[in-house]
Amino acid sequence: MAGRWHDFITAIVDALRRRDDAALRDERRRALDRLADEKIHDEKRKHPPQST
Repeated sequence: MAGRWHDFITAIVDALRRRDDAALRDERRRALDRLADEKIHDEKRKHPPQST
C-alpha cells in the first residue's frame, strides 16, 4: 500500500514540476523576444533609414 502512495505522490510532484518547467520555458522565450525587439529598436535608433 505504501508503494501506491509513493507512486501517487511522485506522479503529482512530476506533474507540478513539468508545469513549472513549461512556465519557465515560456518566460525564457518571452524574455528572448523582448531582448530581440529591444536590439532591433536600438539599431534602428542608431542607424535611421536613409530616405531617397
